[in-house]
Amino acid sequence: MALQAIAFYLMAAVTLASALAVVSSKNPVHSVLFLIAAFFSAAGLFVLLGAEFLAMLLVVVYVGAVAVLFLFVVMMLDVDFAELRQGFARYMPLGGLIAGGLAIEMIIVSTTVATKGAARLNENPMASGTAGPGIPNAEAIGRVLYTQYVYFFQAAGMVLLVAMIGAIVLTLRHKPGVKRQIIMDQVLRTPANGMRMVSPKPGEGIDA
Repeated sequence: MALQAIAFYLMAAVTLASALAVVSSKNPVHSVLFLIAAFFSAAGLFVLLGAEFLAMLLVVVYVGAVAVLFLFVVMMLDVDFAELRQGFARYMPLGGLIAGGLAIEMIIVSTTVATKGAARLNENPMASGTAGPGIPNAEAIGRVLYTQYVYFFQAAGMVLLVAMIGAIVLTLRHKPGVKRQIIMDQVLRTPANGMRMVSPKPGEGIDA
């Protein structure tokens, strides 16, 4: 038990330090690397809580896809970060207000958990009736997502789909002189506008 407590405090400290380094680092590449370290430490905390599925999901999805994508985008795009920092002072009051609100929420949650216990000890647990003893956490999460919150889960998927399409549309650039496939013209193609009948003279070619 003492070893588990040491591991918890160690990974919690690494998570907090990495999160602080993400927002304080001047180099965006270093920020992404610190973000990956924070994700790994949070995955370790999930393992200590017995949520192995969430830990694996955090590593595979966020570290293996999102964070690596951020890293490659930051390294490949020629972004003028000096220009981006010019509006830092202007948006600092709004950012401080949002950060203060989040800090107050975290304090309220921490004090509630410290005084009344964790969610599993509450009188009305969120997943009441969906999981029982001996059921793995992956199955319990699936029961909650696909029974109680199935419509919210589908709505979140639609939001991600729209965001992905929007990202593709925003990054799409039409360069002059490059032939592109126009699906609508192909669908509306008929023999009348798709063929041209010519009668060449003997010994002469056909002009394009």
